[in-house]
Parts: sequence; structure tokens; C-alpha cells
Amino acid sequence: MPSITDPLTVRGLTLRNRIWIAPMCMYSVDAFDGVPTDWHRVHYGALAAGGTGLLVTEASAVLPEGRISRQDTGIWDDAQRDAWRPIVDFAHERGAAIGIQLAHAGAKASTRPAFGPDAGSGSLPIADGGWQTVSAVAGSVMGLADARALSVDEARDVVDAFIAAAIRAADAGFDLVEVHGAHGYLLHQFLSPLWNTRDDELGGDLAGRATLLLEVVRGIRAALPSMPILVRLSATDWTEGGLDEDDAATVSTWVQEAGADLVDASSGGLVRAAIPVGPGYQAHLAQRIAAVDVPASAVGLIETGAQAQAIVDSGVDAVRVARAALRDPLLPIRWARELGVEVDWVPPQYARAY
Repeated sequence: MPSITDPLTVRGLTLRNRIWIAPMCMYSVDAFDGVPTDWHRVHYGALAAGGTGLLVTEASAVLPEGRISRQDTGIWDDAQRDAWRPIVDFAHERGAAIGIQLAHAGAKASTRPAFGPDAGSGSLPIADGGWQTVSAVAGSVMGLADARALSVDEARDVVDAFIAAAIRAADAGFDLVEVHGAHGYLLHQFLSPLWNTRDDELGGDLAGRATLLLEVVRGIRAALPSMPILVRLSATDWTEGGLDEDDAATVSTWVQEAGADLVDASSGGLVRAAIPVGPGYQAHLAQRIAAVDVPASAVGLIETGAQAQAIVDSGVDAVRVARAALRDPLLPIRWARELGVEVDWVPPQYARAY
């Protein structure tokens, strides 16, 4: 079995190790224009310098109305693309690959973050700068403001926006893109039977509900033949009648056939559910996807190098860390040392600490 410190090659892109940084929203665009700020440059710079093999940025909206909050980053225009470039360049200087998560929040857009000028909970009213949200069907997700249903043509416009955003990301120098199909956001809203009750070509059985996601992946692959594509899925809704591990395995084979290179297995986010949160609580979902010969990464309370290595030993290709990396951006280096592996990821500016 490979070590978490071993390289992994994804569609010709060699990542220096299998310890990756998961996307985490920063809600720090106080100008509300989707353009990354000084905060993002410092934040992502620190993570890139910490030894990770792959850093994937926060969910970045492909359309203004796809933002979770007004303080989200975006990749729907060229000003955003240009602001991402120095972040990408610095990550490369530090030896890290960097990707961007392409997202549309759907019915979970236009919300208040926990801090900043719009701080609060629930939806941001239109009168205060919010907007009408959209989804697979009309209604409220998790008590948020009612979304309206997208027409088939409008849904296809969203597909086009994902493709355009991916092209813009490639122009900014990103090494890969990740399609956000998890956590109750738009593509998950289409995918889950708990929400998508459409009776047209974008609804019905699992294949119909997966149509929009697959069109996004196929479109990006056609536009960018050599760029690695990752897909993040909620591999279970943790609710009777919702998506389950077998559905996730099936969808994973479909996205692979559509051109994706790896699936990141997360969970939940669409309905309130009893989720058994604990160390590595989602690792079994990645193992289920890996079992159908789709490369997979695991995420969710992976806190130690030994735990991460055990997950990779189980057949998963890589692990992703989030909050643990916020506490310690140099976590990949620390984990390598915990496992007794000598690595060359330490920035020379920090060498005296080792």
C-alpha cells in the first residue's frame, strides 16, 4: 500500500503527497464582488507552504446568484480570475498543486454567514442585498427562503456557467477543478430524491437526477481535455429514502465515464439528519467508491497521520484535511514526521524549526 507521503498522479498531474487540503469557505469578500482579497492570499499562501500535495480553494460561485453568501469568492468574471492568479503562482512556488472548487449553492444561496457585515443566520432578505434563489424544484431547503424552480433551459445555462468558470480557472493557472456536487447545494439538490421531484429529463430515477451533474463534467472535459477534474459528492443523505452509498458508487462510475478523475466522498447537507460524527466518520464512503475502481479521497475529522495512513491502507487514494489544517497549516509536514518519513516539503525559511 502507498504511504500518505507518496506522490499520486492524476491525469498527468503529479501531486507530491496524498495529504490534501479540503475546500473551506472563508466568507471574507467584504466588497461583495467575488474577488479574492488579502485574506485569501495570506490564508492560501500559508496552507500551500505547509507541505500539502493539493490545495483546493473554497467553493467559488460560477454565477453571482450561486454564492452561499455575498462574501463568497467567485470565478464568474475576469476580475476574479486575475485576482486568483497570484494565489495560484505562490502555491506553485511552494511546490503545491492548487485547484478551485466550482460551485452553485442553489436554494442554499443568499444566506448570512457567521461573521462580517451580513452576520447572522438564515437567508439574507432581498431588501438587504440578498436575491431570489433557484433550485431543482420550488421550496425551502433547511428553512431558508423559498427557491424557485429552474426551467430546463435555465438549468442548461448553469451548466454553461460551470464550463465557462472552469475555462477561466485554467486561464488563472489552476492545476485542476473540483465540481461541487455535495452538501445540499444545487447539483446535490438535483441529485437527491429527497428534493428533486421533477418529472422531466432532469428528474425521475437516479440517472435522470444525475443528468445535470454529468453534463457539467462532460462539458468541462470537452473544453479542457487535459485538466484533471474532481467531483465532490454527498455519498449519503443519512436519511431514509435519500441518497445512499450504493447510489454514490453508481454516480461515481458515471462521473468517471463522463471524464472525472477522482471523487471526494463527503456527506449530508440537504436535510437535517442524525449524522454519526466522529473520527474518520466518512472514510467508509470513500472506501465504497474505491471498491468500484473509481479513485477516491476521504474527508471528515481525519486528525492524525496514523489515522490518515490507515485510510489510505484501506484502498482510498488520498485524505483531505480541513479544520485540522486551520489549526496547523504545517500539518502535512508534522504527519510525515510522526510516521518517521523524511520529506523535503519544509520551506527553507522554517528549516531552523526542524
